[in-house]
Amino acid sequence: MNTPTESRTQVVIVGGGPVGLGLAIELGQRGIRCLLVERYVSPQPIPKGQNLTQRTLEHFYFWGAEPELRAARTIPRDYGIGGMTSYGTLLSGYKYDWLQRELVRPYYFTDNERLPQYATEAVLRHRVSQLQSVETVYGWGAESLEQDAHGAQVVIAERKGDRRRVVQADYVVGCDGSRSLVREAAGITQTMSDHDRLMVLLVFRSTGLHKLLERFPNKSFYNVLHPDLKGYWQFFGRVDLGTTWFFHAPVPLGTTKDNFDFRSYLHLAVGEKFDVEFEHTGFWDLRVATADRYRKGRVFIAGDAAHSHPPYGGYGINTGLEDVANLGWKLAAALQGWAAPGLLDSYGEERRPVFASTARDFIEKAIESDKEFLAAFDPAIDKNAFEAEWLARSSGARSEVNSFEPNYEGSSLVAGPPGSVCSAIGSHEFAARAGHHLAPRQLASGRNVFEELGTGFTLIDLGAAESAVAELKRTAEASGVPFRVVRDDSVESREFYKATLILVRPDQFIAWVSDDGAKVPADVISRAVGG
Repeated sequence: MNTPTESRTQVVIVGGGPVGLGLAIELGQRGIRCLLVERYVSPQPIPKGQNLTQRTLEHFYFWGAEPELRAARTIPRDYGIGGMTSYGTLLSGYKYDWLQRELVRPYYFTDNERLPQYATEAVLRHRVSQLQSVETVYGWGAESLEQDAHGAQVVIAERKGDRRRVVQADYVVGCDGSRSLVREAAGITQTMSDHDRLMVLLVFRSTGLHKLLERFPNKSFYNVLHPDLKGYWQFFGRVDLGTTWFFHAPVPLGTTKDNFDFRSYLHLAVGEKFDVEFEHTGFWDLRVATADRYRKGRVFIAGDAAHSHPPYGGYGINTGLEDVANLGWKLAAALQGWAAPGLLDSYGEERRPVFASTARDFIEKAIESDKEFLAAFDPAIDKNAFEAEWLARSSGARSEVNSFEPNYEGSSLVAGPPGSVCSAIGSHEFAARAGHHLAPRQLASGRNVFEELGTGFTLIDLGAAESAVAELKRTAEASGVPFRVVRDDSVESREFYKATLILVRPDQFIAWVSDDGAKVPADVISRAVGG
């Protein structure tokens, strides 16, 4: 075996899926030296993690990768990417629109998108390759991790070779999936909610299914609620338009690739026979797992390493990318010397309760709600009662999208309302609120406020007293906090945001708001950076 080489960097990122790649971009664009370690030489061709929210596309905008991502879309732009829920079978006739993300489009700077995870990874890999401060090692994996008060050491090894490297770093971030070596090595425990369900993931080709579903134009993913499955879904998704599909659904415990008739299962779920050519068969256990902490010393975890759940509702990849948007600027602040002591701890303080709420209030709540509905209503027993409740569910399907508004109202970094908590439940409002995402707005200059935001903190001045603005600027400069001022004197902008001063964090969340713009609390800046 070759003698291990030794090297040093600022951050080692273990795991180069979308989450690890996103963190590498966040850090690399801020000039932070990092090493990205990924076990696969090329992205794995399994079409998971397809639904990308408007918020996720904001990340791609700031990462300089939005146009390339949209160009990688596998479904033509003139064909929609919406969802549909059906009862009994896909072709039963009972259906309604599902996950209508267009309902919240006005509150975000970018449109949502849909494409297979491997296509997203390819775009992110290309962007990472353009950043000189990021070194990538594909085809390598982490073997061990140690840390002390001064730094961390990761031993990485070539998967199909005998080379090894010992890498010293200031911090290590595990983005290495639900079976995270980094989490295990750091001694971070998990809390699990096991649903005792074995799920199958099928990838298959079928032009016949495309023809059957032409009656539902502009739909790209389909959720079937069947009474026998007690709230667990049969889920179809397009990989492209016309040929390739994926399907996941519950199967009996003990099912293998060879002892189950998957073709008939697909036909029963759809309600009609069609051609099927299988490309992949895999299995996973349906459970929710949440790490009990997201940081231990100099080690952090993000994405599936920190939280994993069923792929219901398109929350997984989007939640992981929001993790690294939150963590990236905080690690950079610590390494560049302008973070106060509490900033790095705020990563788990903010992100962990948001995921807990996502799992409890959206994913598991949906399973339980569907289970109760299927047990109580059956068109074969009482058609009128069933159809009335189905119509009510159709109207209620809008509420899931409208109420999913992750926020950090309860964070120690923001001046949120007393007694508030960090949560995935919120409301979409244009008014600026501490702890919430900034809404887009075209300024008097003709540019959108998102085009004016800096990589550090941005103060949006909507007609405040010059002394207040100057005071905040002096405080930030004295602390070394990157800071810029965007001024817009229009009455319309003040009425839109219901504020005169808005302090926006590097992740586009609001740290502090003033509606008079005259008096500034002395701790506004220090609190926003963990003081």
